[in-house]
Amino acid sequence: MPEPTKKEENEVLAPAPASPPEEPKKEKEAGTATITEPKKEKEARTAPAAEPKKEKEAGTAPAAEPKKEKEAGTAPAAEPKKEKEAGTAPAKDEEEATPPSALPPGLGSRALERKDSEWSIGEPPAGEEQDKQQNANSQLSTLLVEKPQSGTVKVGENITFIAKVKAEDLLKKPTIKWFKGKWMDLASKAGKHLQLKETFERHSRVYTFEMQIIQAKENFAGNYRCEVTYKDKFDSCSFDLEVLESTGTTPNIDIRSAFKRSGEGQDDAGELDFSGLLKRREVKQQEEQPEVDVWELLKNAKPSEYEKIAFQYGITDLRGMLRRLKRMRRVEKKSAAFARILDPAYQIDKGGRVRFVVELADPKLEVKWYKNGQEIRPSTKYIFEHKGCERIMFINNCSLTDDAEYYVTAGDEKCSTELFVREPPVMVTKQLEDTKAYCGERVELECEVSEDDANVKWFKNGEEIIPGPRSRYFIKVEGKKHILVIEGATKADTAEYSVMTTGGQSSAKLNVDLKPLKVLTPLTDQTVNLGKEICLKCEISENISGKWTKNGLPVQETDRLKVVHKGRIHKLVIANALTEDEGDYVFTPDAYNITVPAKVHVVDPPKIILDGLDADNTVTVIAGSKLRLEIPISGEPPPKALWSRSDKAIMEGSGRIRAESYPGSSTLVIDVAERDDSGVYNISLKNEAGEANANIKIKVVDIPDPPVAPSVTDVGDDWCIMNWEPPVYDGGSPILGYFIERKKKQSSRWMRLNFDLCKETTFEPKKMIEGVAYEVRIFAVNAVGISKPSMPSKPFVPLAVTSPPTLLTVDSVTDTTVTMKWRPPDHIGAAGLDGYVLEYCFEGTDDWIVANTELIEKTKFTITGLPTDARIFVRVKAVNAAGASEPKYYSQPILVKEIIEAPKIRIPRHLKQTYIRRVGEAINLVIPFQGKPRPELTWKKDGAEIDKNQINIRNSETDTIVFIRKAERSHSGKYDLQVKVEKFVETASIDIQVVDRPGPPQVVKIDDVWGENVALSWTPPRDDGNAAITGYTIQKADKKSMEWFTVIEHYHRTNATISELVIGNEYYFRVFSENMCGLSEDATMTKESAVIAKDGKIYKNPVYEDFDFTEAPMFTQPLVNTYAIAGYNATLNCSVRGNPKPKITWMKNKVAIVDDPRYRMFSNQGVCTLEIRKPSPYDGGTYCCKAVNNLGTVEIECKLEVKVIYQGVNTPGQPVFLEGQQQL
Repeated sequence: MPEPTKKEENEVLAPAPASPPEEPKKEKEAGTATITEPKKEKEARTAPAAEPKKEKEAGTAPAAEPKKEKEAGTAPAAEPKKEKEAGTAPAKDEEEATPPSALPPGLGSRALERKDSEWSIGEPPAGEEQDKQQNANSQLSTLLVEKPQSGTVKVGENITFIAKVKAEDLLKKPTIKWFKGKWMDLASKAGKHLQLKETFERHSRVYTFEMQIIQAKENFAGNYRCEVTYKDKFDSCSFDLEVLESTGTTPNIDIRSAFKRSGEGQDDAGELDFSGLLKRREVKQQEEQPEVDVWELLKNAKPSEYEKIAFQYGITDLRGMLRRLKRMRRVEKKSAAFARILDPAYQIDKGGRVRFVVELADPKLEVKWYKNGQEIRPSTKYIFEHKGCERIMFINNCSLTDDAEYYVTAGDEKCSTELFVREPPVMVTKQLEDTKAYCGERVELECEVSEDDANVKWFKNGEEIIPGPRSRYFIKVEGKKHILVIEGATKADTAEYSVMTTGGQSSAKLNVDLKPLKVLTPLTDQTVNLGKEICLKCEISENISGKWTKNGLPVQETDRLKVVHKGRIHKLVIANALTEDEGDYVFTPDAYNITVPAKVHVVDPPKIILDGLDADNTVTVIAGSKLRLEIPISGEPPPKALWSRSDKAIMEGSGRIRAESYPGSSTLVIDVAERDDSGVYNISLKNEAGEANANIKIKVVDIPDPPVAPSVTDVGDDWCIMNWEPPVYDGGSPILGYFIERKKKQSSRWMRLNFDLCKETTFEPKKMIEGVAYEVRIFAVNAVGISKPSMPSKPFVPLAVTSPPTLLTVDSVTDTTVTMKWRPPDHIGAAGLDGYVLEYCFEGTDDWIVANTELIEKTKFTITGLPTDARIFVRVKAVNAAGASEPKYYSQPILVKEIIEAPKIRIPRHLKQTYIRRVGEAINLVIPFQGKPRPELTWKKDGAEIDKNQINIRNSETDTIVFIRKAERSHSGKYDLQVKVEKFVETASIDIQVVDRPGPPQVVKIDDVWGENVALSWTPPRDDGNAAITGYTIQKADKKSMEWFTVIEHYHRTNATISELVIGNEYYFRVFSENMCGLSEDATMTKESAVIAKDGKIYKNPVYEDFDFTEAPMFTQPLVNTYAIAGYNATLNCSVRGNPKPKITWMKNKVAIVDDPRYRMFSNQGVCTLEIRKPSPYDGGTYCCKAVNNLGTVEIECKLEVKVIYQGVNTPGQPVFLEGQQQL
């Protein structure tokens, strides 16, 4: 039903309009209704403070469940004044009210409607204040940066609400909840018709939350709320959803059905059905089921069964019903003052009489009646009666001003009711008539009603028409005549219009058509040059506006494009025509299905744009790469491009060289550029406006050809000089330089020699290894890159002459010859040494004479045929493949005259002491000597001539050799050597000792046997093998097995005691003798055996005399004459024994060496050592080792000679160390 206007709310509440004529029977059958849920009704009429918006959406809340109204037959009364005073909070008296009495059908919804109107013009309820406070708080929060906005959607369409949250200061995702109304969380309703999404943009750090409603239904309309929380932060936003559809008649609604879920198996199964709380919404027809009084069930049920009942009967607001049930139980308490209270509500027709009755429990109580809080005094209108305990008030001739809240007080208690005054229905006396009109005309729809200034509602296609200041609709009222005026009618006004009163309605159809339109001057097609003005002009028969379109799209006005409308003439003017302005233009008059078309064709001569090329239009491309030469072109219509080279057209297709055409450009494509592709290419354009041509030069550059193999012109020890020629083809780009690489001939690894380009065609590689074959190659470099390598050069070997020979000295001189000797060069090089050339010249001349006709391989040569007493200069050169070295000169002239040199024998160090060899070994002694002319040598053994059949002697100019193939003991003895040069004689002696294994001991005896011990003694062997006996080895054998076991080894004495023998066994013993060659071949065994008796014997220890171990000092190993090298440590060694231990003293030249840091003295196990640290020639001399104890003194001497070596050769005149000679 339509809501009352503000005018009606400010005045007395107008009576509710009568039901439509089609349903008078239903009202009659309904009669009066009974409400069995009084608190629910009262809350519905007073609208809870927490949900004002929901009430606004719901319109008029239902008064009661239909079936219960039939059963009860009563209707509730309203308490408007209390609600105005207390806002929305129910008063204490209201909570104690009793169930209401009868109320005519439809009045409950009217009461609620009036209550809503009071809220709309008075102060908002507490719930709205809370919403405002919450919205104010949410504005202070920074969570929601974009809030969802209210929206409108048609039934079956989709709508999306978006909320955004800034996450810069948030550590995790915030929590968001979507609600419908104030209490329904939509998270559990996601499904077919509702989807919730959330996304996160990392760059902007914004969370986006979306709620999408799919295929909206009528019952989706209402208030929604979005709440965002993060830790202690909170933000919320409310928004509305309006679902558009035709307005229908509100059916009777069961209040409980609004809290039930929709049935199973339906499209919207599982969704909450709010249709019962919405205005003019259709309710799906459900199968009728037996009505059950849920209130009675809850009253009689246990608290544990509440949830079961709520689930069984589809109750969602269980807590609210329980709160109401609690208040109902409190209401059931009997009043102490009233035995019977007023009914909850009364209804009376206008001009009628109403009777209020209460019954007092105590007739003496004073009763007062009130209307809207003001006490009522008796008058002709208000009449009071007393009948026993009953107190009655009559209200005569009821008017709309009597529609109010009434209550009666008795003592401290009161009871209240509400009176509803119903006006008589207003009838339509003159019906609306169907009307036809043209667009733009004024239309009036007129009707008459039965009363003046009656409340009349106008509707268009079932929707109420509400006039406004900007609306084309306004309503005129002239007494009983009501007129709907439509200014400037349009085709959208074609509809069915209806008028409705409380007692009837009337409808009529309005048809608005367009006036006939003629095109007086049509648009003409135009062809315009680029940059010129375009003017499209047409004229129509009516002065109406219209729209211009280009290619089906609306034309927007700009600085260049103007739309002109003057009367019936319409123009479209475009300044500076562009190619984009070409197209199909259409002018369409508004509201007419007429189009005025025209075509605009913009032409432009073709142009070739070469701004991106060089001044000479040259394009450079590297060989092997792909060239895509895109040339921008212009022209309208688009010109046709043709590429050619040397009058040969280049076609479009899949060839290596092809042309490609694109809007605004033409492209020449060369897939793999080659050298032959260089040349001049022509592009020509042609269209209906003209032609254009241009030449483009394409230059294909490549890496240069490899140079010719280089040639090596000169070679040194680690360098060479190489030359080459530039490459034949430079790749179309100048040669920038060259890279040079080399490698060893046997290697495959090339090494680059320069990292900076070599600008010349010659190069000098260095740091090569002498004697190694090398190859070199060249790379040419231009701006494109590096060429392939040239062929390698011929292999070459870096070589150099040797350094000069060293130490050129005179070896010998005779009256006609000079013998020179020298040392090889210090540096020979990889070329090796082929030989030497010795040259001489006589003093006073510069003519050098070659002494040798062929190269000398040895480092000694004798120059012959020289005149006696002549003086000559000598030089020598080393020769190899690289040539002759620098000569080495002898420093002074040489006198050709023989010089006598006294003989001198150089005995090797190891021969200065006894030379010991075993029998059968070879003896080979080399004794060097000096003397000029060649000396005479004589060998003797023990003073007799040597038998040359047994001993071989070989003599040379510098040494003599004694060789014995197999030494025998007879070769032992003293060998004397005599060297004689004229009257000079030099002698030397060598002691040779040939040793063999000794013989066995002579006799082995058992001296005594006692206990487990046996005493043995023996005599030394007759043959000691020409060497001292160093020890004996004793073995034992059991008589039973005769297996020999060694008991003692390396035993020095000739008697021993064998112990730990097995008692009861019989033993034999044998003894081996031992010297430096080893054990004797045979052993001497005891003739008797030793029996270890089992019976014990009394053993008497033999009496031994104390052995005297004292001994005077004696050198067991003497000192020997020694040569030492200057700068190298030298040692002198000898061994001594004596008891008590002798004191050792070292002396040099009879002077004791004491605390001299250049000497260190050691003594270990009788071995005495004197170390001379880095001796010099001044340390040479006679050294003496002296041993002293209580029994005597002994000394031994030796000579030490210190030599200085220059470059590995002794100083002139000093002995040369040869093989076998001792050198320290």
